[in-house]
Amino acid sequence: MSGRAFTPGPVVYPVETDEGWRPERRMMLLFLIAGFCALLIGASIGPLQALNYDGVNAYPALRSIFHTYYQGLTVHGVLNGYVFTFFVTCGLLVYLPARELGQRPSMALWGACFGLMAVGALSLIYAMFDNSSSVLWTFYPPLKGSPFFYLGMTILTLGSVQPLPVLLKMRAAWKRAHPGCVTPLVTYMSLVTMLMWALAGVGALSELILQLDPWSLGLIGTIDPMINRTLFWLTGHPIVYFWLMPAYISWYGLLSRQAGGKLASDPMARMTFALLLIFSLPVGSHHQFSDPGFSQIWRAILVVLTMSVAIPSIITAFTLGLSLEYAGRMRGGSGLVGWFRALPWSDPSVAAQVLGALTFILGGATGIVNGSWELDAIVHNTTFVPGHFHVTVGSVTAMTFMGLAFWMIPHLTGRKLISRRIALFSVWTWFVGMSIFAIGMQWAGLYGLPRRAWVSALPHDTYHALYGVAATPTTLIAVGGVILWVATYSFFLVFFGTLLFGRRADRPAVPFAQALSGPVSHETGVAIPVATGHGASVLANRLEHVWALVGLTAVATVAAYVPILWPFLHNVTHSPGWVLW
Repeated sequence: MSGRAFTPGPVVYPVETDEGWRPERRMMLLFLIAGFCALLIGASIGPLQALNYDGVNAYPALRSIFHTYYQGLTVHGVLNGYVFTFFVTCGLLVYLPARELGQRPSMALWGACFGLMAVGALSLIYAMFDNSSSVLWTFYPPLKGSPFFYLGMTILTLGSVQPLPVLLKMRAAWKRAHPGCVTPLVTYMSLVTMLMWALAGVGALSELILQLDPWSLGLIGTIDPMINRTLFWLTGHPIVYFWLMPAYISWYGLLSRQAGGKLASDPMARMTFALLLIFSLPVGSHHQFSDPGFSQIWRAILVVLTMSVAIPSIITAFTLGLSLEYAGRMRGGSGLVGWFRALPWSDPSVAAQVLGALTFILGGATGIVNGSWELDAIVHNTTFVPGHFHVTVGSVTAMTFMGLAFWMIPHLTGRKLISRRIALFSVWTWFVGMSIFAIGMQWAGLYGLPRRAWVSALPHDTYHALYGVAATPTTLIAVGGVILWVATYSFFLVFFGTLLFGRRADRPAVPFAQALSGPVSHETGVAIPVATGHGASVLANRLEHVWALVGLTAVATVAAYVPILWPFLHNVTHSPGWVLW
């Protein structure tokens, strides 16, 4: 490879030739716009939280919009963590498989998914902005919001599982037309993601339908906080993977092609998703290490189970790294790091995804801290915790979705990006801002700075007496937040500018990756047999039995949660609701 001439500039995408997908493109565009509109509002509020930790209280100046810091934090968490991610994911996980398989999705079911989530999102927005539901994104009882909040969350969650029957129907039709073939890679990963989410959603939907909805409507008078916290984290931990797995789908299924190379291993991609399905659900109660009510033995077991989730992330790191190295060397890169410099950094879609993957190194490392019983005791309920998930959903997911938007908007609309330079600027400023912010949050957490606390409302002398020792990291938090503000509006300048004013151009085709080994996904959206059962690897054939994986996951989850819920169910707490705002 060392003799190959260096290839500058971005990889040229193939041109879309099939114009028969107009309804699907329009629907995908609706999901994309709805999701990113939620991010626009949620990310605009984010820097206010960052300034809060540096002692700057901006909320009195915004009294006509936000009454308290907690109202702003609720809007920030719900719109970014639920609405943004759900809309983009539920669009991608139908559209990409449909194009890969060449199968038309059920527009009625997909449209119902959008409609339900839109109704749920509007109900949540109403409940949050009328200051009736400052219950934060975890909505822990006994804090009590309005029925609009809980019913909205119920409808949003129900809507978010609707892609599953759409996927199952498309896969079944493709299987009938291609007997003996393993499911193409992007479709397989999308299906496993939705199966994981359907199982995970049982926790939150049980909490909402059986407890929070009737409680908020006055049908029951009291509620048990511990049972509800446990049900929440049955969903609340796997939701992290509902954020991450769509990013992994892009990294495995698209990014290597965008970078000018091939995917290093198709079977390892499938193994990653199978392991994420199995490992992500049983471990949610590690978020409750500091809660009373379940045994120390089971807490120790949870630590071991939680560490298992690192295995698919390590597989991803090696597979993605090798795929990118192959791409860089194919473009003429040589030496230890020359291949990295040779990647098409001038393509904002590639830059966003590679930088997002780099930030996940910090996200994964700090996740191990949170998942360790002893170490968690040091950082529990400090800014270290939101610092961690800002380098997961706030970087990996957000930056990958931003990168996807940079090729999807031209693909869906036939309009060229109004400015690659501004797009690249938004990507790099987001990367720099999020890195500074997250480092500051985690550093400040080691000084005991509390998370989800309106510390800037304290008297100046009191604030400095309590948190002055953390002056350097809190300054980093504020600086990172302001940089993220700049990145946010730079991105949306390109996003909406392209939608409204982008020049007409050829539509780029979906850049499905080609694998170096194992079953081969499509290079285009044309439906062809990608691998026969005897031609695929043994691992790929074994992992094709997705319902066996679902059964194993369900058994493991029940085995993990029964010992935790059992004492709570036999010692029920009857708590009235609290409204503290």
